[in-house]
Amino acid sequence: MARELTWFDGHLDLAMLEVLGRDMHAPAASAGGPDLPAGVTLRTLKEGRVSHALATIFVEADGKDPRGSYPSGDAAAAKIAGLAQLRIYERWVLEGHAKWMRGPASHPPGSNPALTIGILIEGADVIEGPAELGWWKERGVVSVAMAWWKDSRYATGNGHDVNGPNANIGLTTLGRDLAREMDRLGVVHDVSHLSDRALDELLSMTSKPVIASHSNSRGLLGDPKNQRHLTDGAIKEIAKRGGMIGLNLYSKFLNAACAEPPRRASVDDCVRHVERVCDLVGGRGSVGLGSDMDGGFSAARLPEGIDLPEHLTRLTDALSLRGWSDREVQGFAHGNWARFWR
Repeated sequence: MARELTWFDGHLDLAMLEVLGRDMHAPAASAGGPDLPAGVTLRTLKEGRVSHALATIFVEADGKDPRGSYPSGDAAAAKIAGLAQLRIYERWVLEGHAKWMRGPASHPPGSNPALTIGILIEGADVIEGPAELGWWKERGVVSVAMAWWKDSRYATGNGHDVNGPNANIGLTTLGRDLAREMDRLGVVHDVSHLSDRALDELLSMTSKPVIASHSNSRGLLGDPKNQRHLTDGAIKEIAKRGGMIGLNLYSKFLNAACAEPPRRASVDDCVRHVERVCDLVGGRGSVGLGSDMDGGFSAARLPEGIDLPEHLTRLTDALSLRGWSDREVQGFAHGNWARFWR
């Protein structure tokens, strides 16, 4: 089974890693860049049989590293930073390292890219206005998350101060306009980083399927006020709409006792989150991988025994031991995400 599996990862910050100095064509041990030890490069993804991914454009408002950030509220600067990451994906396609899941260009004749990508904009400030969304879609964008942890011009993020002076803000007027344009163009909402209020407002104004590309079960993390992860109600609603939830592999997002290194979550912790989703929705077709591997944390913060994409089969081995059929295991690894995008 393990050798036959391919993976569809619902959340990888690939261009960000290159912008911040990682050699994405190198082995992990020599790739350099942020948050070492490294786990993700194009080479390690190929070795781990990751064939498809939602590859993000992510730039941080007021971030510490100017290579991957922009001044909060500066739409033009955010767009410039986002375009730098878009160009990386375009170059990979032109060089035959990747191909578009949905996009304008093909890979060079005779090449055999290991990775198929759809672009996920994580934090919509890179889109100067809703009227520009069609331009981004033409260049491979399939999903947009309106906010990251920090608030954007479009929505409040999961770090939003629910006791502050702007506690009642969910979607802004601009965010509502973007939501309508996303629905019109068929661009999928990613709700992983929305505040609870923003999520509620979004779900009230759209009936479309949505995804949580890299979120876990809030109910298993012991903090009902932690907006970073999904309530039981949100999990049920996403599944009811035919959406998808991607398992995040950051240790502290799997087990609250692993908040600080060197403690790492276990594969059993991963299984608990996957099966919580399945139990809530009454089936195994709404969950997949959204690893966020190397997305602001090192491989040392992944679950014990998972340091590289080639180790992801430890997840599917564990699901098999829990009684999942081969078809259900393949669904978690690849088929559920693939079916959603079809």
